[in-house]
Amino acid sequence: MKIIALVKYSMDVAEVKVDRTTCAVRTAGAPFRFGDLDRGIVEASVRLKEATGAELEVLSFGPVGAIGPMRELLAMGADEATLVEDPFDGAADAAVVARVLEAAVIKRGPFDLLMCGFASDDGYSQQTGPRLAVRLGLPFVSYARELRVDGDNLLAERDLDDVLQKVVAPLPAIASIAEEAFAPRSVTLLQVMKAQRKPGNRLRLDDLDMAVGELEEAGGYEALGETGLVVERRQQLVKGPDLGEMADRLIDYLLEDHVVVLEGRA
Repeated sequence: MKIIALVKYSMDVAEVKVDRTTCAVRTAGAPFRFGDLDRGIVEASVRLKEATGAELEVLSFGPVGAIGPMRELLAMGADEATLVEDPFDGAADAAVVARVLEAAVIKRGPFDLLMCGFASDDGYSQQTGPRLAVRLGLPFVSYARELRVDGDNLLAERDLDDVLQKVVAPLPAIASIAEEAFAPRSVTLLQVMKAQRKPGNRLRLDDLDMAVGELEEAGGYEALGETGLVVERRQQLVKGPDLGEMADRLIDYLLEDHVVVLEGRA
């Protein structure tokens, strides 16, 4: 059995700033990383590997700078890593990304299970998994909070906010994990050092018989500009000797800002 975990090396959006005067988005100096969601994907995949004895490969479409940080994902328990170099500097839309990943997983296959997140930390389009499922003609299990393999089937419990749903899908399949469903394990320095010896592969678009011009035509949108949103916070401080009075004042603040609404009161 082979599992391919799809991860994205993206800008840390928490470090992106917005100019309060011009609303210009400032990305200079914002670091790139594999976020908690990506590590959660690897964690879920490693647990399946440990339960089934599967081979696990981590695959990313991103900048050359992702190669080093991918070693930390290998240290979590993956067997191999592959980076497809991104000539679009992270600006490709979901349609283009799905095409590239489709070609990459076919080249790196055959596989039994593709693992991805419900969204990426930066784009948050929630489209990669569904688009890949359509392009590859595979069953898609989304928002999984529990996963296991039983013979030729994937058994999953899906988190649908107000209900948990148990489903069975035949393999090969694609699964996306729910947010915060799989807390990533910590790795030791020794594990990181051992990961340096694990195989790492680099692919370019021409290795996938693809070209930049062809993919640009497949893109679904054109970016005309970007404007940041400045949110002014109330910064209300609630303090005092009586917890009951403090709670009442906090509720008053929430009511004033329409954060909460009392039943029967508009």
